[in-house]
Amino acid sequence: MAYNWCMPGTEKIIIHCDGACSGNQYRSNTGGWGAILQQGSRVKEIHGGEQNTTNQRMELTACIRALEQLKSGKYDVEVYTDSAYLVNCMQKKWYATWQRNGWHNAARKPVENRDLWEKLLSLISLYKVRFIKVAGHSGNKLNERADELARQGIQEAG
Repeated sequence: MAYNWCMPGTEKIIIHCDGACSGNQYRSNTGGWGAILQQGSRVKEIHGGEQNTTNQRMELTACIRALEQLKSGKYDVEVYTDSAYLVNCMQKKWYATWQRNGWHNAARKPVENRDLWEKLLSLISLYKVRFIKVAGHSGNKLNERADELARQGIQEAG
């Protein structure tokens, strides 16, 4: 669903996103994701969840679902997340090496979550996106809210 209040060429869009997974170490588990989108004084919260997933998949899904809310247009976007996995991949351009290596990592094993990385790369190609790492569970109000939304997604999916 398009995010109908986004106005290209106006204020940047700020996204706070987080993922969580209950029973991440077990084959049968429940994960959730949450995101907060802001443009000026406009705010939208989204969340969801799914069964049999991982924390990393939920971190990526939160970012993807948030970016999917944007209508086409030229936006400057800042994504705040406590996921080192997501931020390091984007800032250090791990994905470029993975693509060159046929979606294999340095250990020559298939890259985990390739489907989500490909979707995310497709979305970020539409906007000017900057990824910013925040400390998790450290009192950052919007990161804490994104975590609450992710946990709500777990409850609703369970």
